[in-house]
Amino acid sequence: MTPATPHVTVVRACLRGGAGGSPTAVVVEDDTPGARLGDAERRRIPAAWGTSHAVYVRRDGDLTDLRFFTAEGELPACGHGTVAALALLAAREGGDRPYRAGLRTGQRVFAGRAERAGDRHTAAFDPGRVDLREPTAEERALVLSALGLDPEAAGPDVRIAGVGRERVLVPVATRAALAALTPDLDALRAACDRFGLLGAYVHSAPTPEGVLAARMFAPSIGVPEDIANANSTACLAAHLAGRGITGIAVDMGDSLGSPATITATTGPGRTVELGGAAEIMTD
Repeated sequence: MTPATPHVTVVRACLRGGAGGSPTAVVVEDDTPGARLGDAERRRIPAAWGTSHAVYVRRDGDLTDLRFFTAEGELPACGHGTVAALALLAAREGGDRPYRAGLRTGQRVFAGRAERAGDRHTAAFDPGRVDLREPTAEERALVLSALGLDPEAAGPDVRIAGVGRERVLVPVATRAALAALTPDLDALRAACDRFGLLGAYVHSAPTPEGVLAARMFAPSIGVPEDIANANSTACLAAHLAGRGITGIAVDMGDSLGSPATITATTGPGRTVELGGAAEIMTD
């Protein structure tokens, strides 16, 4: 018997001013009774639907299981995929009421929420503990050189940060310097593969209000540049909290023609809440 074809919904996650965002494929596996997707099919769907990521949703009692894939394979976490899943679940189940969900990945159980805002939804969740460390000299040299940056001139604020999987946070002085980056993606992939890093999240200096821009390069997971990377934004928020900045709004996606914005607020103990607006495009 031919397996049932899964129903795919495309959700634009982390909109900016109601536009742009990161198209994300969402598959509610309960919609297709008897369909048990293999990982090869889960990897195929993002490319087939023109998205960088896909999130697979399955109910298990009081919890909702989430799994995240790119064309390269499974990820332990995906921030904008979580925003997309929460928005779709809220649209289906929440009506005009605030929606609350207990979410589970392979690593942890956490809370998410969403609510309607006109024809869109705003979503927020706890991305989990952020671990921060300084890079080794070799990590710093290889990753920054692949980005086209001078490892000696990058300053002391380069960090390796982990929420699900480590990535490197790299500051540049201005939005113009960020926009001008042309990394060597082959060299960056080789460096990230060598150190087990997800990718490189390069960001401008925050304004006093915590507004900044970022670009995320992740060729190791099949995403040369990500339109929106919420978990890396959580990592940056935890890092900047040490400088007294407790809330940030990060603009991404401009270099790809799809503007996105992610918000992050930090609390005691480096706890973070991530947020973003989403719009359901197909269902």
